[in-house]
Order: sequence, then structure tokens, then C-alpha cells
Amino acid sequence: MPLRPAFFSSRLACAAALALALPLAACGDDGGDPPLTPGDGGTPDAGAFVSANPPREGYRRWIKIEPPGAVCSDGSQYKFFVNFSTASDNLLIDYEPGGACWDYPSCSGQTGIMGAANPNGIPDDHMNLWGIASPLLRRSRSLNPAWDWNMIFMPYCTGDVHTGNNDITYTDETGANPPLLFRHRGHDNTMKAIDWINENFPTIPRMFVTGCSAGGVGSQVNYYFLRSGLPQVQHGYLLNDSGPVFPEGGFSDPLHAKIRVSWNVDPILDTLPAGFDVNDFGAINTLLADQFPNDRLSVTFFRRDYNFSVYSYRRFYTPEPTKDEIHAMFWQDTQNLVAMYDTRDNLGYYIPYFRDFNDSHCTSVLGYGGTDIAESSVDLLGYIQNLLDDSVPLASYLESPQPGEDL
Repeated sequence: MPLRPAFFSSRLACAAALALALPLAACGDDGGDPPLTPGDGGTPDAGAFVSANPPREGYRRWIKIEPPGAVCSDGSQYKFFVNFSTASDNLLIDYEPGGACWDYPSCSGQTGIMGAANPNGIPDDHMNLWGIASPLLRRSRSLNPAWDWNMIFMPYCTGDVHTGNNDITYTDETGANPPLLFRHRGHDNTMKAIDWINENFPTIPRMFVTGCSAGGVGSQVNYYFLRSGLPQVQHGYLLNDSGPVFPEGGFSDPLHAKIRVSWNVDPILDTLPAGFDVNDFGAINTLLADQFPNDRLSVTFFRRDYNFSVYSYRRFYTPEPTKDEIHAMFWQDTQNLVAMYDTRDNLGYYIPYFRDFNDSHCTSVLGYGGTDIAESSVDLLGYIQNLLDDSVPLASYLESPQPGEDL
């Protein structure tokens, strides 16, 4: 089965939503819900919510931000997008998915080799797709518990799950192609976004950080820098969707060792609080829980995810593992992660078994159809509502194998 990075064309997104009967409204609208306030959406309405933050150039539409010095892998300008709210000072930050790369075959996109999204930079109309692809980026009461929050979308174009710190030249071992200069600048792009957020959001009562796949990893690894770099945040929430950072001693160790060198992440990890073990990427989970004990931090993915698991294992074991072997490796790593999460009350997980779409990858993409867990009456939407509800304990769910699925 060929690997499919977790990003979509807009036509595919709409077609898939209709085919699966996912609970989305027609692609491109806001789910039919009323606007945040009466009016045309250009400015706040008289008598409505009064923000503690500065006036904006526009509201409820995606605005491009280009931080000076922020770049994509090809050296082009990095940009992110903000959608200001007229009803809240809370802030949602969503990291884009899209694979990863760490050598010439993967970063050059050679046929049959894993690659990463947007290698030629971020187009200005990027939100024409991503404004509908994630329900968490849509202003719909029925789909998004953060529907009335300010929103920032962090595109992905650095091949490093938003965490790299290296300009590296990869060479083609066959000699058939010229060297490739690749800028793994994901960490720096986040730090520049933090600077912009500080200038534009002096007040942030609640911050919700999320993303799927590469964006899920990015949401988790960057959470410390966002939380510590934005001291005005009063309450923090994390949903790492389908980018689990597994503990040391599992089958993900060879991948972690490879990207540690290619992306030069040690200098970044060295800035984390004392006690963090740079040899154990998975320690980021308990570090965040202990560093921010009042925040609510969670991970979600399907047990039968055959996208993230392929990225994690296929190229790091000889002979190449079979599909069944990959699933077994992923399940063992999952059990290690669940055991780690069970040691902290502010760590939660939502792990359904299987969905017959996108190789069971990214639980929050397009909608919540197929994310329910047999042993409970909750789906992913209900779990996110629980995550953002400070009045109840943070829950965890792990679905049992479902007969007849994933055949």
C-alpha cells in the first residue's frame, strides 16, 4: 500500500466527507450556525463582547502573517494565518499535518519514498483548503467547542514536524541528482510566531494547542515554548492528534535517533527544564504535565493508524516489516505511552480502534464520524468538550479491538 501523507486537495476533502457521511456541513460554509454577533463580520458590533486586546484590521476572516526571517525549506517566506474573533480573547493554535523527511530520498520526494508537505512554500490561498479541512478551524457551534475563539493556523513547510533547527545539505547517494539544501526551521518559525502573538494578544485567558500527524507532534513539542513564551495565558489545553511521542525503549527509537541528528534538535531540547532526558523524546509528555500541572494535556489517535506507524518504522528495520508487524510495533509503543499517561491526572488519551478512511490517520480531520468508542457513549467531539471543561476530571479512553473492522 503506498503511503499517503495526511493532507488533501479541497476536492478530495469534500468528496471524502460526503462519501463517509461525516458530520460536516457543505464544504466551504460554517455549518449553518449564526455569526458570532449580528452584523457583517468586519468589525465588532456595538454592545457585543469587548476585547482586552488591541483593535484588529479585520475579524472572522483569515489574514496572512509573514514574520521577518521566518522561512520554508526552500528559503521562501514562511507565513501563518490568523482569524480574529469578535466574541472572545481565547486562542486556538492549530499546526498543519503533512509527513516528515530526514535524508535525500525523503526530502527530495523521490518516487515511493516518504516526503513532507509544501516543499515549495506556502501559497497565499492556503486557507481555502485548511479553513474547512479541520472542524476545529470552523466557526460552527455544532462542530467546534472553540468556535468563537481567535484562531491561528501554523502551516507546515519545513519537513521537521515543526521542530527542526538545522540547515542541511542532503546528497543523492546515486549521484544522479544535485545536492539539496533543506532548511529545517520549524522551531524558529514557532518562536517568531510567539513574538507576534505577544505583540497582538496581551490577554489570553485560555489557549488550546492542537494539530494532526506532523502537526500533532509539533503541537506537543512546541507546547512548552508556547506556554512559557506566552505568560499571559491563564489556562492551557493540548490535543496532539495522531502524532504520539512514544517513550524511549520502544520501536520508535531508531526514528528518534535519526531525526535528532538531521534536524539538530539537541540544542532545542537542552533549553527544556532541568531533568528532561534528551535521550528520551517521550519524556516530553510527563515534563509538560509536571511543568504545567493545571493544564489539561491529551493525545488522540487510532490503534490501527497505518500512516504514522509506517513513517515511524518502515525505513528503520531490516527486513522491511510487514503490515501486521508494523501494527504490532505500534501497539507495543501505544501501550508504553498509555502506561506513562496513566501516571498523571492531567494527561489524557482518546484512542479509538479503526476508521476506514485515510489509513485510520488523524482523528479530527474533516469531521468526527467513526471516532466513537464501543465501550462508551462518547466520540472525539465529546472528548474535546471534556478536555476544555475545567469543571470535570480529564478522561481517558482506549477502545478494544472491534471484530470485523480493518479486514
